[in-house]
Amino acid sequence: MKIILESDTMDIPDGITIKVHAKVVEVEGPRGKLSRDFKHLNLDFQLITDEETRKKKLKIESWFGSRKTSASIRTALSHVDNLITGVTKGYRYKMRMVYAHFPINASITSGNKGIEIRNFLGEKRVRKVDMLDGVTIVRSEKVKDELVLDGNDVELVSRSAALINQKCHVKNKDIRKFLDGIYVSEKGKIAEEE
Repeated sequence: MKIILESDTMDIPDGITIKVHAKVVEVEGPRGKLSRDFKHLNLDFQLITDEETRKKKLKIESWFGSRKTSASIRTALSHVDNLITGVTKGYRYKMRMVYAHFPINASITSGNKGIEIRNFLGEKRVRKVDMLDGVTIVRSEKVKDELVLDGNDVELVSRSAALINQKCHVKNKDIRKFLDGIYVSEKGKIAEEE
């Protein structure tokens, strides 16, 4: 069944500028600038000003859409919310190195933009992972065997963490017993910790 008009709005916080052009949303804040393309969604984006509070809002509308398109309104708003959080607070993922016998040796390379993993399960192979754009990686000073990934875009930070995790899969062994690897231990914001 088609729904004639479904819409939802979200408040834009102070200090954030949002531009919408041809379904590409650009968000600018104190930590930088992020943009996201919503051309694959059949939605209308517009910036409106609230009559009473004079605050800017982002309005997303879906005309003659199915239940699927109605659901995508909330999804798009969540993505924009993540962009706003990224340019205000930033995202931080923490990863822990887990090993039973052979200590995993990780060295940060190319100015906090890459990592080299050695001695995983005693293997001689060097595993290299480059971080995605705008993601930096450092070793934690307080906690042993911990890596900290920082960035503005939640997708790029989480994908970089996934790339590191996937490099350390145990092959040809019972993975219930061999739990060695590098795993995400904590997800949060940069601003909250500092």
